[in-house]
Amino acid sequence: MLSMSDITKIFRTELVETHALRGFNLEVAEGDFVSISGPSGSGKTTFLNIAGLLETFESGTYEMDGQDVSKLNDRERSHLRNEKIGFIFQSFNLIPDLNLFDNVDVPLRYRGFNGKERKKRIDNALELVGLSTRMKHLPSQLSGGQQQRVAIARALAGEPRFLLADEPTGNLDSEMAGQVLDLITDINRSGTTILMVTHEHDLASRAQRQVHIVDGRVTDVTTAVKPEN
Repeated sequence: MLSMSDITKIFRTELVETHALRGFNLEVAEGDFVSISGPSGSGKTTFLNIAGLLETFESGTYEMDGQDVSKLNDRERSHLRNEKIGFIFQSFNLIPDLNLFDNVDVPLRYRGFNGKERKKRIDNALELVGLSTRMKHLPSQLSGGQQQRVAIARALAGEPRFLLADEPTGNLDSEMAGQVLDLITDINRSGTTILMVTHEHDLASRAQRQVHIVDGRVTDVTTAVKPEN
């Protein structure tokens, strides 16, 4: 589903050249739940931004569903991103003046869905995250955990092939973090591929595969042992 081979990403200023990714390699199959961890500055967020088609790269190959994305122009990348990828951010990124229904609606409008289709997707997504009775509330009327659930609903309403989560529990206490991760795990079990950046070992261990990055390279991959039925 996602294949990166020898990806190199360099950030340049007039005085400094920073190699964020160096010969980065990763294969992700459909339905995987992969956690990405490593020290600050190791390249985790850069990897996630490239995976989400938010940043380009200097060299290497990146294929999504067999398509070489490095050959796409900005418009084609944007179309592919909106069609196949959902994002969950640490800071929620909700629009404070819009209620939950309208927050989830925003990306669907950009994709051109009609009103009936949008309403069905919004209702289903908010039901999935347990907030269907609060769809007219503003973000400020919710707890942090509930706001993150809205962000997840917003991502899921587009029915993405895979979900990219950047420290999705970073602003939550341990109890809310556990609830949000339970929800993400359930979403993965329903078939959605998930890539999650996290500093928390306990959260990373919930993934099927744990990828560790140091200095822009994958240094270790651990595969969880599936419990016997």
